[in-house]
Amino acid sequence: MNNIIKQKMNIVRILLENIKTKQLQWYGYVQRMEEGRLPKEVMKWRPPVRRKGGRPKLTWAEGIRGVMGEKGLMEENWNGRGNWRKKINIIVKWAQEDMENLYNMLINKLKIRLLATFY
Repeated sequence: MNNIIKQKMNIVRILLENIKTKQLQWYGYVQRMEEGRLPKEVMKWRPPVRRKGGRPKLTWAEGIRGVMGEKGLMEENWNGRGNWRKKINIIVKWAQEDMENLYNMLINKLKIRLLATFY
């Protein structure tokens, strides 16, 4: 039953959008760090050998680049924090609107059910 409700209300899609947004925010934050900072060094690091079978085919960085492509963001956009946040906030705004619509839909369904029980 819960899976059906989640599917009808696009909850999984909304959660995935929120995760992608947070990843983009982190990516921009790390990219703006000074050279030599550990998070930046870790993000740049590439393993010297091929990955074993059973591992994800995409690295985190490749996944982020894919999300950037989906959202129309360019590598250079992270340089300006304001511009990066503005572009990401458009994505967040869409997700928030989806959540508000979902909330309103749930409230209306609950009202209908409550009214049905009293009449």
